[in-house]
Amino acid sequence: MVKEAKDSSVPTTHRCLIVGNYCHDVLIKDDVVIAESLGGAASFISAVLDGLSVSSDYISKVGPDFVYSVNHRPITLSSSKTTVFHAYFSTESTRQDRILKRVTACDPVTPSDLPNSKFDFGLAVGVGGEILPETLERMIEMCKVVFVDIQALIRVFDPVDGTVNLVHLNQTGFWPLLNRIGYLKASADEAPFVDVEEARKWCCVVVTKGEDGCTVYSKDEELSIAPFPAYQVDPTGAGDSFLGGLVAGLVDGLAVPDAALLGNFFGSLTVGQIGLPKFDSRMVQKVKDEVLKRSLQHFGSHEKHEDEPKRLKPLDHEEFLAALSAAKVVPAYPIKECKWDLHSSPGALEQPACNGHRRLPLNPVCEEPIKSVDSKP
Repeated sequence: MVKEAKDSSVPTTHRCLIVGNYCHDVLIKDDVVIAESLGGAASFISAVLDGLSVSSDYISKVGPDFVYSVNHRPITLSSSKTTVFHAYFSTESTRQDRILKRVTACDPVTPSDLPNSKFDFGLAVGVGGEILPETLERMIEMCKVVFVDIQALIRVFDPVDGTVNLVHLNQTGFWPLLNRIGYLKASADEAPFVDVEEARKWCCVVVTKGEDGCTVYSKDEELSIAPFPAYQVDPTGAGDSFLGGLVAGLVDGLAVPDAALLGNFFGSLTVGQIGLPKFDSRMVQKVKDEVLKRSLQHFGSHEKHEDEPKRLKPLDHEEFLAALSAAKVVPAYPIKECKWDLHSSPGALEQPACNGHRRLPLNPVCEEPIKSVDSKP
């Protein structure tokens, strides 16, 4: 008996597609390099999705100078350099005074870089301008539901020194695609550049608010989702971890409010550590068990809404909050500062090791306010 050959032209459906470049991040305080790390939203999202065993494909570009080991191999371009961000602080400054500069930029992700597959969920999570309108449009065609981190769409970069600014979404080439996006995530500082009231007519808008949790806006509903207590050490990457938790919850069939609660949970764990978070394996297993139990309990209520997750809070939402709170383990990682003189160093990425590690993990590209501009990108 001859087996019928499988038509290779028919794309296979996968779970998640994450698009966004990895970066080298350098944190500079008072002209002293105090930390370097792997950066890019994809790295934080990977930490959550991998921990929760969510199958995902990653499309990221780097140059041959990329120095980190990652679970999901990027596309290495011999003719380009890895994206590098410098974040500048001073002793007297507040978070609002941070100056973020893109020092080098890797090539953008183009539609031809994306796989010939279908996905249930797609995440457009660029940080350095690597997401193009045509790439997002192709993702919308490939994925049943697309999540977008607003920073991927509204960041612009000074042509002289690379300083990062924000422009309103309606001034970008992404605005016409708004009504085809499933979820749009923005921090409270980025939300004014979106026009939430207009955007919620077309997609679900989630605004993260740090220690105040988050708010989920749909066409007819506005829901506040409770935060988790956290001792904040480093807020960087919290929004990315939130997005990873949100998506993981929806992948497992949770209602949107429960998935957003899971996002708050992982965001709170991230702010308690420096750089890429390390999640306690026992805690992660408890969370996975709780999510599985919950998804099975609510399976029947989702059968009629497979293509549109429920956006109302389940009656037992508070029970889920209590279960996650009980599972939470806050690891005590020592915080040490490694200082290098920026002026006497030929390059931040060639600095010596600190505390026995090649890099002190810290990602300065995060949910922090950035100055706005009025011109188009």
